[in-house]
Amino acid sequence: MGIVKAVCISEKRGVQKKNINKAEFKADWGIVGDAHAGKWHRQVSLLSKEKIDEFNGKGANVIPGAFGENLIVEGFDFRNLPVGTILKCNDVILKMTQIGKECHTHCKIYYKMGECIMPTQGVFAQVIHGGIIEAGDEMVIGISEIALV
Repeated sequence: MGIVKAVCISEKRGVQKKNINKAEFKADWGIVGDAHAGKWHRQVSLLSKEKIDEFNGKGANVIPGAFGENLIVEGFDFRNLPVGTILKCNDVILKMTQIGKECHTHCKIYYKMGECIMPTQGVFAQVIHGGIIEAGDEMVIGISEIALV
């Protein structure tokens, strides 16, 4: 079991996201109001709170949304979950579609720290079923796709 610690969006791409604590997730779209929403495989990005805390321990001092992540969840090491993993939070069902990403242009975090965890620790998902996610909500892993019908 994991606990959602932050829900972040941005109105345009390439900028830090802002923690809004609660958002609507729309099936086959993403988070309502987020610049990365759309009909593609990276509708929602997720990072482990533990990985952010570890990075902050090195002096990064980043806040929720700094990596461009939509959801920060405590209790999961997303990087060790396989593509296809189903995540459920309230009515929202997410399916992991990608682990990590190529960093085409280095961000401010990279220039400050010499590294950034999003390309290696971030994961991406599509929204299979919509609903509301709020900071403090419980997330579970491994719900069978058979349960989606």
